[in-house]
Amino acid sequence: MTAAASKGAAPAAQAEPVPGPGRRSRITPEREAELYGAVLDLLGEVGYDALTMDAVAARTRSSKATLYRQWGGKAELVVKALRHSKRGHPGDIDTGSLRGDLHALVALEDDCTMERNSALMRGVAMAMHHNDDLRQAFREQLVDPEMGGFREVLQRAIDRGEVRADCPAIEFLLHMMVGGFATRALLDDQPPTQAFLTSYIEAVVLPALGVRTTPTA
Repeated sequence: MTAAASKGAAPAAQAEPVPGPGRRSRITPEREAELYGAVLDLLGEVGYDALTMDAVAARTRSSKATLYRQWGGKAELVVKALRHSKRGHPGDIDTGSLRGDLHALVALEDDCTMERNSALMRGVAMAMHHNDDLRQAFREQLVDPEMGGFREVLQRAIDRGEVRADCPAIEFLLHMMVGGFATRALLDDQPPTQAFLTSYIEAVVLPALGVRTTPTA
């Protein structure tokens, strides 16, 4: 079964489809990427609360029933679209040093992508305050995997002797990274950039973890 609905699908069916008992449609990676891209476009245009499965179905030429079978609901679909847009995983980066790993993580996204993702994340963060299903999906699909990935990065740094195992800042690495990314627009009215985050890592993150920084010329 494909994700595309027949062109003659009647728009009159208003009942919300209920996900089937464990059976999902098979879609190609290319089609999945197309769907996620359309979801993020809609999210940027109208925000989470105004985004509807009907709008996603229309934008992607899909049936709403297929969307519900594949993703269960709006929260799951939006969060998986956000996760799909992330390039790489912290735990997969291993340059041989903590500095190299964090700099490589920042380099995964160009400045335009960071600006877009920053705006999307701000909107989703606001919506999570009154959408429990979104908050739960965000935690399970994005926060927990990211925390696990950063633990791997830190454990390798500890094993290499770069960071002391009892360093109190270890538990706050993800907080620091997210803080630099999220507050750039709030405090400076500018989007995060590679240059800003790289400087932030050198000035804030590495010193907090006890890693000696190299003065720039």
